Amino acid sequence: MKILICGLGLIGGSFARALKYYADAEAGGCEHEVHGYDPDIESVRKAMLVGACDNAWDTLPTLDDYDVILLAAYPRASVRFLDEHASEIKKGAFVFDLGGIKRTVCEAGFAAADAYGFTFIGGHPMAGTQFSGFTASRESLFQNASMILVPPVEIDVAELDFAVRFFKSVGFSAVNVTTAENHDQIIAYTSQLAHVLSNAYVKSPTAKRHRGYSAGSFRDLTRVAHLNARMWTELFTDNADALIPEIEQLANSLMEYAAALKNRDEETLCRLLAEGSAINDDIKS
Repeated sequence: MKILICGLGLIGGSFARALKYYADAEAGGCEHEVHGYDPDIESVRKAMLVGACDNAWDTLPTLDDYDVILLAAYPRASVRFLDEHASEIKKGAFVFDLGGIKRTVCEAGFAAADAYGFTFIGGHPMAGTQFSGFTASRESLFQNASMILVPPVEIDVAELDFAVRFFKSVGFSAVNVTTAENHDQIIAYTSQLAHVLSNAYVKSPTAKRHRGYSAGSFRDLTRVAHLNARMWTELFTDNADALIPEIEQLANSLMEYAAALKNRDEETLCRLLAEGSAINDDIKS
């Protein structure tokens, strides 16, 4: 199968590595011809140096020969790609976007697929690190992770089955199928709010004095404070209608704790803490 990965950062680079690694390592694995595109020539050179791609370029190749195209780019860049190049994609090909929000990209992707005869499915790998770029990529990134797919409502069962098998072939242990609206609403809480909280948490002046006074809880809460500001600005802004209520809900909850402390109301504080602990146990059971 001939595959093009557009974007050779953490996610795209990890897909390239995984597609080559599992094809070579697994008994009966399918041999893929993996090509890469990234406007950053250093990412292209690194991908070629480690053998993640059979070929890679810093200019977009001709698209009409690829069976699968993975868009591992910022959502707005993926929309631009579809607007400008959908007519060049081979009929019957599969196009997956791998970005962090789905409504805007899926709207463009479904329309382009209908117009030009390919299959578009939105995707979001539930895997990553606080680091970015090809250097941070690895073939094991998706091992035992969950993959979210957002197909068009009229998708053929065989096409969806192909998508599920394709992503499981690079290590995903579960594939969840949902709508773009449901994805963006839940991701606002499970991913985006966590990044906002972590990034805001380290802005306390006390953070500079943490050494020797911090352990696991500090490490856990600050892990994703280091982020790609440009990318996350785009993700937050394009999902603002889902993210803002989550931020406001969190702020209101924090103020309940602050009010209990100001009033030295131990009964209320204990109740709030017990409620949070019980909810955590419930959602993880």
